[in-house]
Amino acid sequence: MPQIYHNTPVGICRITETDGAISSISILDNPQEIEQEPTPLLQQATQQLDEYFAGERKTFDLNIKQQGSDFQQEVWKTLLNIGYGKTITYAQQANIMNNPLAIRAIAASNGKNHLWIVVPCHRVIGSNGTLTGYAGGLWRKQWLLEHEAKVLGIGQTKLF
Repeated sequence: MPQIYHNTPVGICRITETDGAISSISILDNPQEIEQEPTPLLQQATQQLDEYFAGERKTFDLNIKQQGSDFQQEVWKTLLNIGYGKTITYAQQANIMNNPLAIRAIAASNGKNHLWIVVPCHRVIGSNGTLTGYAGGLWRKQWLLEHEAKVLGIGQTKLF
């Protein structure tokens, strides 16, 4: 499985390719040294992430595929429809999915999203407006939301 490590403003990112698709993008607090295999798709992913962090890219055009149940796939698909710089609550995501009683299952599925930033689970917040439930750490979720708001010129997000 080819993978590459890439520096970002919020830490070192590990990008993995499986069967011609980006299968995971994750942040590592303690990366390990391993041999890099920079395939053209991995290079495209690092370029698009760099463009995102430079404020030049708001959507990604990558072949992506992550392992998960049909329900998880549906949850992650709804994340792709949240606009850059926008947020929704877990309850709103449940309503979008016509499954208002599945808030906890949806939140758990968001937490299992392996395509950090590209499938923007950081754009889902608590019903009271708080930043909750981000595997990369709430400070990174806040940073990403503030970055997108700054690029759009719409202010900042606060932790309550």
